[in-house]
Amino acid sequence: MARLLDISLLAAGLRTATPILLAALGGLFTEQAGVLNIALEGIMLFGAFAAVTVDYFTGSWLLGVLAAVFMGLITAYILAVFILKLNATEVIVGMGINLFASGLTAFLLRTMWTDKSELAQGLVALPRVVIPGLAKVPILGPLLSGHSLLVYVALAMVFVTQFIIYRTRLGLRIRAVGKNAEATCSVGIDTLKLRYVAAGLSGALCGLAGAHLSLGMLTMFTDNMTAGRGFMALAVIYFGDAKPYMVALGAILFGCAEALSMRLQSLGLPSHFVIMIPYIFTVVALIAMSINKKKVRPAKPAAEGVK
Repeated sequence: MARLLDISLLAAGLRTATPILLAALGGLFTEQAGVLNIALEGIMLFGAFAAVTVDYFTGSWLLGVLAAVFMGLITAYILAVFILKLNATEVIVGMGINLFASGLTAFLLRTMWTDKSELAQGLVALPRVVIPGLAKVPILGPLLSGHSLLVYVALAMVFVTQFIIYRTRLGLRIRAVGKNAEATCSVGIDTLKLRYVAAGLSGALCGLAGAHLSLGMLTMFTDNMTAGRGFMALAVIYFGDAKPYMVALGAILFGCAEALSMRLQSLGLPSHFVIMIPYIFTVVALIAMSINKKKVRPAKPAAEGVK
């Protein structure tokens, strides 16, 4: 048990939490702007495929990451156009993008690479960052040093997101749009433009999440490799009450649950049961949050509803 629950589990949890965290931070921007982004899963998948494709043909992990960000931006803007311009239902558009991403990436993978080993051998992985002076420090060294570059980018983005949302004019206006779009529009603020900006930020971060999956964790692309992480990210947003620090904590907890499920497979437990662990944790966490919110909900005034 001690070997199962050691510091390396937390380090693995940090790595597996990174795509969930980046996608959740992206979804947080659209959530604050009053747009429900169900397409986190599909945007991540498009980003992951774009990353490996450009990385493979250019030999540059950096161009692969930039391609993932660009693909995330394009997909998020398509989502925004359907929702904001064409007044389509958020859930239907989001699920449509998820299904389209799943089918198209699988088709392109088989069309472009008949031999998947050829793809894996031609990829340049994200660089590992060894922090000087910290790598040899007990506990902190194994926990914080030696991760891929995007792990540190994700951690930094928690503070950047907190600053943007609560300390900048852009963040204030995005939150204002989400709370009361009509009142925000009445003072001359372009609410549509702000929601497009929020969608763009969401897409860029989801693209980074996809790049970490395909170039940081696996150095490979497989069918539906996001494996529900986009929906986990959506759950983390509500788990953290749409607050960056709490979202980060939730993502790390979910990441540790996923890392634990990977370790349990080595103990001979049924693989289907082990794979279920992160999703069970997600459902339990959401139920707990729902119960907690009902308990702390303030009582309605006695005169409420009286005309």
